[in-house]
Amino acid sequence: MNIAVIGTGYVGLVTGVCLAEIGHSVTCLDIDEEKISLLKRGKSPIYEEGLEELLEKNLRRTNLHFTSDYSEGLAEKDVIYLAVGTPETSDGSADLTFIESASRAVAAHLKQNVVVVTKSTVPVGTNQIIKQIIEDRLTEPVKVRIVSNPEFLRQGTAVHDTFHGDRIVIGSDDLLALELVAEINRPFQLPIVKTDLRSAEMIKYASNAFLAAKISFINEMSHLCAHLGANVDYVAEGMGMDSRIGGKFLNAGIGYGGSCFPKDTNALIAMGRSYDYPMPLLGSVQDVNERQRAWLVEMIKTRLGSLKGKTIALLGLTFKPNTDDMRESPAIRIAERLHDVGATLRGYDPVAVPRARQLMPAAMALTDNLQEAVQGADCAVIITDWKQVKNFPLSEYDRLLTNPLLFDGRNCFALENVEGSGLEYHSIGRPVVKPPVTFSALASNN
Repeated sequence: MNIAVIGTGYVGLVTGVCLAEIGHSVTCLDIDEEKISLLKRGKSPIYEEGLEELLEKNLRRTNLHFTSDYSEGLAEKDVIYLAVGTPETSDGSADLTFIESASRAVAAHLKQNVVVVTKSTVPVGTNQIIKQIIEDRLTEPVKVRIVSNPEFLRQGTAVHDTFHGDRIVIGSDDLLALELVAEINRPFQLPIVKTDLRSAEMIKYASNAFLAAKISFINEMSHLCAHLGANVDYVAEGMGMDSRIGGKFLNAGIGYGGSCFPKDTNALIAMGRSYDYPMPLLGSVQDVNERQRAWLVEMIKTRLGSLKGKTIALLGLTFKPNTDDMRESPAIRIAERLHDVGATLRGYDPVAVPRARQLMPAAMALTDNLQEAVQGADCAVIITDWKQVKNFPLSEYDRLLTNPLLFDGRNCFALENVEGSGLEYHSIGRPVVKPPVTFSALASNN
């Protein structure tokens, strides 16, 4: 199948490369000339595990192409995927500027019958708007069929998820278009859910909002566990063994971030508002998520007292590991709060330092060397559960920190593994681990 993909961000680039990998001829379009030049050389502008290898492979196979020229990119294509951004507006609704612009560009250059497939996350009813925009501006008498094919990719594992996902959702009110897109995706050998157009759009939002709610629920429980002396790990394990609940997304921590959960939850609330239907549950989900970041800062302040002049190492700056994406990362808000109360900040991340320089407080020292970040700090705070952070020996945290004090916002370590490490260890919704009192410490206190 000859396919065009408009947009080379996280979704568009992964979609295009993976469709090429299963044998389709794919041309990726983007108006960013610099990005297209980079991609033509086999270099990915984003960090995504396994992506650059597949990019280089399919460029060599000559079934993957990149261009900024719509006439070239759309020529003789059977299917056009829309994978442009739908950022959040000030009222929480989705900004459709890029979708509408891409739709107008398709209409201006289309010379053949085509199926337009929307990968972008768009409010319910948007695909009908896309169809109307294109049909109103066509310069040739061609047939346009519309399909919603939302993505369910996790950043950091997007390539893996494309080939090992739970399902592929395809929605259309046109049976021929529905079957064509199903056939395109059949080589992935994943379950295919076929729906009408509006239901497919809604599935994406409802899925992300439910996962956000699950995260906020266990975080709400973690607060209560901390007050009652219970261990949220045991609570989550016991809950997750119930097949009606399941254990995924029951990891207590400092909340969700990224480009999907915050934006999509806000968009659902905005959709409800447009129909005079309040969404109080989702509003609470957001409130709990924001409170988690503030709670971690309060934990640090309660333990250390005044933070003025204290050196604090923030470990991990992205919203999750295995990506360089910092959109809605908890690290940003936490760093701002700590900076505002006078702390001296260091930040560590193995891949996101260039992005962090644009988003973190200007006075914050940034490094991709974990030891350098920790050495001599008054405490370390785990923000992102990178493997580099989890695999760093606990004895090294103890040795390098001025105070052997570790705050873990991701509950990376089992409590029994911390005991005996020499660290004082504070985590989310679990008992504090304190180092044993030694004879020398008792003597010095006397």
